[in-house]
Amino acid sequence: MLDDLVGKILDKISGTSLLATGLLLLTALVSALVAYWRTVEEKSWKEFFEFAIPHEVITHPSAKADLLFWVTKKALMPFLMLPAGIVFVTAVGYGTNCLFSTLFQFQPPLIEGPAGPVTVLIFTITMLLAYDISYYLYHVAQHRYPLLWELHKVHHSAEVMVGITKDRVHPLDELMNRAWDGLIVGFCFGIWSLVSLNLVELTVFGVNVYVMRNILMMDFVRHTHFKISFGPLNNLILCPHWHQLHHSTDPRHYDKNFGLLFSFWDRLFGTLCVPRPDEDFKFGLVDRDVRDYQSLAGLYVMPLKRMWGHIAKRFRARRLRPAKPRTSQSSEGTRP
Repeated sequence: MLDDLVGKILDKISGTSLLATGLLLLTALVSALVAYWRTVEEKSWKEFFEFAIPHEVITHPSAKADLLFWVTKKALMPFLMLPAGIVFVTAVGYGTNCLFSTLFQFQPPLIEGPAGPVTVLIFTITMLLAYDISYYLYHVAQHRYPLLWELHKVHHSAEVMVGITKDRVHPLDELMNRAWDGLIVGFCFGIWSLVSLNLVELTVFGVNVYVMRNILMMDFVRHTHFKISFGPLNNLILCPHWHQLHHSTDPRHYDKNFGLLFSFWDRLFGTLCVPRPDEDFKFGLVDRDVRDYQSLAGLYVMPLKRMWGHIAKRFRARRLRPAKPRTSQSSEGTRP
């Protein structure tokens, strides 16, 4: 059953990937046009392309590192990241399905055949919420725990934003993120599989959730220099400009705007920071060795070495910690 479910989800993803790519590129083009129209007074096509693809940005060492990293990661995705993410979610979902159906002694799914539009809508919203809170919690942990931060620094080491910067994520970091998603998203997946297995097979990574999430969060656009705001919708959806603040080197912006799609998590947990409408940011790390991350070795190998350095340092500290002296106990206060 689990093998069949994973296979159906993989088929669904392969069938919608082209649609998702086309829609993402379209949103990037529209966003560039909107940002250009708001910024430049005297407009021309030549000026537009110079605005959308600045020479100083695309020739920056950080942009070149992004391209090399993106190409090598795309070679890894079909063999590691994508299957791993599906396996984590479906495995936890399958376990949840078995646990609850055994505890309450019933045979899922509760709804036979295709689900109605109301059920599909509720399913889509709950899956989006589950994925988003899962990402928010992991993202906060990436900034607060040194081991995770060493991996996440790869993403924040980009000194310019070129769209594909969104994929500037260390493979181990991405793998751990997908494993974490398996807990919350997988549990939600399992609950819905009790209700309508057919619904989950067709939509959990299909157009209703997967493509919708990518379109709404505009991940490509928010890793550019386009200052796109959604106006009043910012209270619900985290716009690209607000996420760009998250990459800022200004101390006022540290540990702010962790959200992926929804902005209300940051508001709820006190991590929201709203930029000025035309505010510019300097991207990158405040570390002096940020340049070390502008090569494949720096992006792939150095974070692992530094993680090991943290582990070794903690291990040595424990070994050198003096033992606590034993306190003598009187014979009257002890048991034989």
